Amino acid sequence: MSKVFLILQDNEEARPIIEAIGIDNADAVIDYQPGMVRVEAEGKLRINKSTVEEQLGREWDVQELHINLVSLSGHVDEDDDYFSLEWS
Repeated sequence: MSKVFLILQDNEEARPIIEAIGIDNADAVIDYQPGMVRVEAEGKLRINKSTVEEQLGREWDVQELHINLVSLSGHVDEDDDYFSLEWS
Protein backbone atom coordinates (compact mmCIF):
# COMPACT_ATOMS: atom_id res chain seq x y z
CA MET A 1 0.00 0.00 0.00
CA SER A 2 0.98 3.60 -0.47
CA LYS A 3 0.36 6.58 1.72
CA VAL A 4 -2.32 9.11 0.92
CA PHE A 5 -2.16 12.68 2.13
CA LEU A 6 -4.17 15.83 2.40
CA ILE A 7 -2.78 19.31 3.08
CA LEU A 8 -5.06 22.00 4.48
CA GLN A 9 -4.44 25.61 5.40
CA ASP A 10 -3.86 26.09 9.12
CA ASN A 11 -6.74 28.42 9.96
CA GLU A 12 -9.90 28.60 12.07
CA GLU A 13 -12.09 27.10 9.33
CA ALA A 14 -9.85 24.07 8.78
CA ARG A 15 -9.10 23.17 12.42
CA PRO A 16 -12.46 21.42 13.09
CA ILE A 17 -12.00 19.45 9.86
CA ILE A 18 -8.52 18.38 10.98
CA GLU A 19 -9.89 17.36 14.39
CA ALA A 20 -12.61 15.29 12.68
CA ILE A 21 -10.03 13.58 10.47
CA GLY A 22 -8.09 12.57 13.58
CA ILE A 23 -11.24 11.16 15.19
CA ASP A 24 -12.26 9.10 12.15
CA ASN A 25 -8.76 7.96 11.13
CA ALA A 26 -6.90 6.62 14.16
CA ASP A 27 -3.80 5.79 12.10
CA ALA A 28 -3.55 9.24 10.50
CA VAL A 29 -0.42 11.28 11.18
CA ILE A 30 -1.19 14.98 11.58
CA ASP A 31 1.80 17.25 11.00
CA TYR A 32 1.38 20.94 11.85
CA GLN A 33 3.67 23.11 9.74
CA PRO A 34 3.83 26.89 9.33
CA GLY A 35 0.60 27.92 7.61
CA MET A 36 -0.54 24.40 6.75
CA VAL A 37 -1.38 20.99 8.18
CA ARG A 38 -0.43 17.76 6.42
CA VAL A 39 -2.53 14.69 7.22
CA GLU A 40 -1.10 11.37 6.04
CA ALA A 41 -2.33 7.78 6.33
CA GLU A 42 -1.45 4.39 4.96
CA GLY A 43 -3.82 3.42 2.14
CA LYS A 44 -6.97 5.36 3.02
CA LEU A 45 -8.15 8.61 4.59
CA ARG A 46 -11.80 9.51 5.10
CA ILE A 47 -13.52 12.71 6.19
CA ASN A 48 -17.08 12.13 7.40
CA LYS A 49 -19.59 14.95 7.20
CA SER A 50 -21.24 13.97 10.50
CA THR A 51 -17.94 14.09 12.42
CA VAL A 52 -17.01 17.50 10.99
CA GLU A 53 -20.48 18.79 11.90
CA GLU A 54 -19.97 17.60 15.50
CA GLN A 55 -16.69 19.50 15.69
CA LEU A 56 -18.09 22.65 14.03
CA GLY A 57 -21.42 22.67 15.85
CA ARG A 58 -23.26 23.40 12.59
CA GLU A 59 -24.17 21.83 9.28
CA TRP A 60 -21.24 21.35 6.90
CA ASP A 61 -21.21 20.75 3.17
CA VAL A 62 -18.38 18.43 2.09
CA GLN A 63 -17.63 20.90 -0.75
CA GLU A 64 -16.47 23.40 1.92
CA LEU A 65 -13.33 21.27 2.27
CA HIS A 66 -12.06 22.66 -1.04
CA ILE A 67 -11.91 26.22 0.35
CA ASN A 68 -8.96 25.27 2.60
CA LEU A 69 -7.48 22.45 0.54
CA VAL A 70 -3.89 23.03 -0.58
CA SER A 71 -2.93 19.63 -2.00
CA LEU A 72 -3.77 15.93 -1.91
CA SER A 73 -2.53 12.57 -3.11
CA GLY A 74 -4.70 9.54 -3.75
CA HIS A 75 -7.83 8.56 -5.63
CA VAL A 76 -10.70 10.84 -4.63
CA ASP A 77 -14.16 9.52 -3.81
CA GLU A 78 -16.55 12.27 -2.81
CA ASP A 79 -20.20 12.13 -1.81
CA ASP A 80 -22.65 14.31 0.11
CA ASP A 81 -21.67 12.44 3.31
CA TYR A 82 -17.89 11.98 2.99
CA PHE A 83 -14.63 12.77 1.21
CA SER A 84 -12.22 9.87 0.82
CA LEU A 85 -8.68 9.39 -0.48
CA GLU A 86 -7.48 5.88 -1.23
CA TRP A 87 -4.80 3.84 -2.95
CA SER A 88 -6.06 0.47 -4.10
